[in-house]
Amino acid sequence: MQSLVLEKKDEISLRDFPAIDRVEEKLGPRDVRIKLHTVGICGSDVHYYTHGRIGPFVVNEPMILGHEASGTVVEIGADVTSLNLGDRVCMEPGIPDPNSRATRLGMYNVDPAVRFWATPPVHGILRPTCVHPEAFTFKLPDNVSFAEAAMVEPLAVGVHAATKARVKPGDTALVLGAGPIGLVTALSALAAGCARVYVTDLAEKKLDIAASLSPAIVPLNAASDDVTGSVLKDTDTWGVDIVFEATGSPHAAKTVFDALCPGGCVVMIGGQPDPIEYDAGAAMVREARVENIFRYAHVFPRCVGMLSSGAINIKPLITRTFDFSESVHAFEIAASAPAADVKMQIVLPQ
Repeated sequence: MQSLVLEKKDEISLRDFPAIDRVEEKLGPRDVRIKLHTVGICGSDVHYYTHGRIGPFVVNEPMILGHEASGTVVEIGADVTSLNLGDRVCMEPGIPDPNSRATRLGMYNVDPAVRFWATPPVHGILRPTCVHPEAFTFKLPDNVSFAEAAMVEPLAVGVHAATKARVKPGDTALVLGAGPIGLVTALSALAAGCARVYVTDLAEKKLDIAASLSPAIVPLNAASDDVTGSVLKDTDTWGVDIVFEATGSPHAAKTVFDALCPGGCVVMIGGQPDPIEYDAGAAMVREARVENIFRYAHVFPRCVGMLSSGAINIKPLITRTFDFSESVHAFEIAASAPAADVKMQIVLPQ
């Protein structure tokens, strides 16, 4: 089974990986086997490639990368009822322990025992096939492409963030960061009812992409524009209702209350590899609510529905596509953080 394997920090290869057959390819009665079609390159994949770890998750042995995926069902377990051979699907990459307290409380994304693709020691799915539970595999409508379906995973983060923010019709929001997560969060905030969303970044090309998504998105360059001043001026000094922090930058984290209105909400989305600081006093005088996001829960079907209905269009975020044979080169490009790219995807042989 040829797979894209992170051998160790800064070393990646496309090679046969027979161990995956023995451990992770056994089909259970409530499982389906999926032929992979499209897999997105996530920032976490790149971070494992360039740093060898994310917080407590350390790459100690070769690991297959990839967790944003779509494909086709090619085999079903004896007790599967909701899927059939040939169904086009996307897959939620985290499998929780069904008996854990977090799962029973509906917070399966924070289950300490969750097995999440391409998170050491769990292998990802940049490989020809995978076996996955029926419960975390979702059939695609005919009008949702494989490429769009592979975007459901990052979109789920944005939808989860907008849900946790409790967006109300007519709200205004500020999204810090115009990477893939920042942009799907902006789209999710608009779909949830925001009237205007400001989006900041240092890369002008990413801001151009942000502006092209909706006339309700206002791009601001964090290097050259007075972000807080612009937002306060536009809102008659009141500030935005919600600030989404999607950069993962400690510097950005320190600014999250600057443009927030009294009683507003800050949502921390960007992964923070190191401890961060923010002004608790600024939060207190605003009676600000702070929410923290770790992946998502209960949103994949909603994301698929919004893509099918046209409520959210993520096609402009897919900026480059590679063949599976080009996977190593694709990761080398992704690691260089090209300013003009948002989401890169890899298409496997069919």
